[in-house]
Amino acid sequence: MSCKLLGILAVLFVSSFLIAPVALAEVAGADVTQAADHSTEKLGDLLNPIAVLPFVILLLCIALFPLLNPHWWEHNRNKGIIALVLGVPVVGYLMTFGHHGLEAMEHAGKEYVAFLLLLGSLFVISGGIYVRGALRGSPAINTMFLGLGALIASFVGTTGASMLLIRPLLRANGHRHRVAHIVVFFIFVVSNCGGLLTPLGDPPLFLGFLKGVPFGWTLRLFPQWAFVNGTLLVIFYLWDTLAVRSEAKTPEQEAALEEPLTTESFGIEGRHNFLGLAVIVAIIYSCGQGYGNAFFKQYLPGDGEVWPFGVQELLMALTTAICFLFTSRGTHEKNRFGFGPIIEVAVLFAGIFVTMIPALALLNVHGKSLGVDDPAEFFWAAGILSSFLDNAPTYLTFAATACGMYGVNTEDGRYLHHFLNLPEAAQTARILAAISCGAVFMGANTYIGNGPNFMVKAIAEENNVKMPGFFGYMAYSMGILIPIFIAVTFIFFR
Repeated sequence: MSCKLLGILAVLFVSSFLIAPVALAEVAGADVTQAADHSTEKLGDLLNPIAVLPFVILLLCIALFPLLNPHWWEHNRNKGIIALVLGVPVVGYLMTFGHHGLEAMEHAGKEYVAFLLLLGSLFVISGGIYVRGALRGSPAINTMFLGLGALIASFVGTTGASMLLIRPLLRANGHRHRVAHIVVFFIFVVSNCGGLLTPLGDPPLFLGFLKGVPFGWTLRLFPQWAFVNGTLLVIFYLWDTLAVRSEAKTPEQEAALEEPLTTESFGIEGRHNFLGLAVIVAIIYSCGQGYGNAFFKQYLPGDGEVWPFGVQELLMALTTAICFLFTSRGTHEKNRFGFGPIIEVAVLFAGIFVTMIPALALLNVHGKSLGVDDPAEFFWAAGILSSFLDNAPTYLTFAATACGMYGVNTEDGRYLHHFLNLPEAAQTARILAAISCGAVFMGANTYIGNGPNFMVKAIAEENNVKMPGFFGYMAYSMGILIPIFIAVTFIFFR
């Protein structure tokens, strides 16, 4: 129990440690803003483009260090050193721009805290669910795993679906030698492309929901969802079938590969964690719908239109702590549960969130100069940038660019509602559909395109699966995903 309590305290401590400074920065930022002039200049108007260099260097470090010095890079401490060395100069540079820089850092800090607590809560809660039984990693069973993940990702989030299914999938294939391709397709389908149908599926869609997109609007993206995920499942089944045959030289060996690893009966341990996952989803949905805003407006600082920062995050942290406390140590041990993957994500994405501030600020100001004006162009522009930048602000940047084309004022908190109800509603809906698909689908192009990607990779490596490096993974995505996305362009957005 002492180890459990330490884990609980660690979760709560990290949550409070991250939330408190941002809350203080909000107060300080408000004072600074009141004292500053009311210039209409944006941060992107003031920045030197060379400010994106630390972000580029960080991406190169993530790509090259695992190849050049993998032993050094495997320690999270060393990842933290790189993130610190590249992040501190960016913070110092941004502070020279007064309230512009402070507001940008405050916004990025809040997004990072929300991002980390969402991923962390789903990671910890799902880590307490152990599915036992006679699992066998045949092509059919593996394809069913991926298909199930695609179905539930839109309703429990790509992170929730990934953390729930990756461990049983790895156990089912523990006897096989060629497993990396299974994890890569898992990232494609479950960690990304499956989460397109509701705002709960992926952070960009949730932000769109907060900006006025009706909750059920994304269900109209079912044709794109079905085409991409269906194509990926067919390709995977064929690929995995060939992989099994290459491992087995005889029919007897092939049959042996598909034999169950255990004779234990089917069952689920830690079932109370399913309730925890449901609570997390309910918290996210309630925040987006604004339930309880009257209470928060009365008792907490804020405008009453959205939950004050820290409420959703604190509720998620408490839910996670309770679920962790009531999960037995034996269940965690069977799942080989450890905090290593979420620590790796926390360290690397701390550096990413800081160093990408200049890139996003420049894009926000100069995005119109990219010449993007039709659905196909929005699909690729949002998608390519979502492959390397956080897909949530990228989605909002291109959504704001599209609104500007049609004269919709983005200062209105629900500007996307107005955008979808213009007289040109058919065209604006196609544009927003293209942005949504690009941001969600192409987060699968790289390990850093979406938060669950790195977590799934780290869990696989903890289970002795040799995963491809940054460029090796991109070889998969370029060869498999890009042709599918080209087909999506001609079928849906031309």
